[in-house]
Amino acid sequence: MSAPQLKIKDFGVSIEGKEILKNFSLDIKGGEIHAIMGPNGTGKSTLASSLMGHPSYEVTAGSVELDGEDVLDMEVDERARAGLFLAMQYPSEISGVTTADFLRSAINANREEGDEISLMKFIRTLDEKMNVLEMDNSFSQRYLNEGFSGGEKKRNEILQMLMLQPRVCILDEIDSGLDIDALKVVSKGVNDLRSPDRAFLIITHYQRLLNYITPDFVHVMMQGRIVKSGGPELAQRLEAEGYDWIKQELGIKDETVGQEA
Repeated sequence: MSAPQLKIKDFGVSIEGKEILKNFSLDIKGGEIHAIMGPNGTGKSTLASSLMGHPSYEVTAGSVELDGEDVLDMEVDERARAGLFLAMQYPSEISGVTTADFLRSAINANREEGDEISLMKFIRTLDEKMNVLEMDNSFSQRYLNEGFSGGEKKRNEILQMLMLQPRVCILDEIDSGLDIDALKVVSKGVNDLRSPDRAFLIITHYQRLLNYITPDFVHVMMQGRIVKSGGPELAQRLEAEGYDWIKQELGIKDETVGQEA
C-alpha cells in the first residue's frame, strides 16, 4: 500500500445558499495525524461531510485530490473505495442489518468478484478487532447502531475503521459523549491503525482526546477556514486559554461561518 496524499485547495462549500467553508486549504500525507479544533459553528463537521460527498452540501469552489485523482468527481461509494473513511459524529441506525453483515458487505465491496473475504477469516478478524475495543461479541449480531448508547456507536465507528483499513481516516468528534475509559479504548483503536500508509484528519472540540492520540499538526478553524496552525502545544494552549486570544490576535469579532473578520 502506497502512502496517501490528500490535497484540499481553496475549498468552498455552501448549504441552502449559506456559505460554510471558504478558501479552505490543507495537505495531508501518509503517516500524519492532523487535528482540527475550533468553537461551535465554524465549519468543522461540514468539512468532514463534504469530503465524503454528503448530498446536502454544495461545493462552490476549489479542489480535493487523493493521490492526484479528483475526489469531487467521485460518488460516495467511489470515495470509500479510493480509501476515504468517515467516522460520523452521529452514526445512523439501520434496522434489519447486523453489524457483522454490514461489515462483511463493506469489505467485499472493496474486493474483486471471486476474491471475497472468507467467512472464517472475517470472523477471526472481527473478533480480534472487537477485543481491541473491548466490545462484547454479541454486538456483531445486533442491528447496526440500533439501541446503542452514544459510546457504543463511537466504538462501532472505530470498529468499522479497523476492519476496513482505509487510507485516509476522517474522524468527526469521536470523543463527544465518551467517558474517560471509553476515550482511552477508542484512542487505542486509532493508535493501532497509525502507520506511514495511512493519514488521519481528526475533528475535536477538546484537547483531552489529544492526550491519547498525539497529532503531528493542530489547526484552528474559524469562519469556515484555517486561521492558525501549530503542533501539539497549540492544542494545550487552547485547553488552557480558550480561543479568545486567537480572535484578538487576528482581529476576528465573530468566529462562526458566514461572518467577516
